[in-house]
Amino acid sequence: MADPIHVMHASPVRRTMALGIQVVLGALLLWVALAQPPEALAWRVFLLVLGAGALWLGVRGWRDSTGTIELHDDGLRGGDGTVIAPLEAIASIDRGLFAFKPSNGFILRLNRSMPRAWSPGLWWRVGRRVGVGGVTSSVDARIVADALSAMVARR
Repeated sequence: MADPIHVMHASPVRRTMALGIQVVLGALLLWVALAQPPEALAWRVFLLVLGAGALWLGVRGWRDSTGTIELHDDGLRGGDGTVIAPLEAIASIDRGLFAFKPSNGFILRLNRSMPRAWSPGLWWRVGRRVGVGGVTSSVDARIVADALSAMVARR
């Protein structure tokens, strides 16, 4: 496998803040459900499920954000080799202020639909859209987005 052109890493501060927010949210929801439970059983169950879900997302986000996103000549790949977006499938890159994109990241529009996939804090893919960013550095995201724009324009 060829060396990557650029590698995006998670920012340690953003990663820690994301975990902290998720854990605090989960703990608060569980505390409300157990210490001051609502009268209706449905609301108690709802709060318990939401709290457990927030804790699970925090743990999964912490674990998955140890990975990387690599820019190669043939597109974006995860550090584990997962194909995120092949270059020939990328139709456009959007980093605009009002784009529906991850924090400090960008959105790729593909010319064909790909299976759903998700690595919390790093990237997600739904249909023809791929969101890259979240806990990554804005500098890394800008470098990769600019390089991808040039590669797509050259193609």
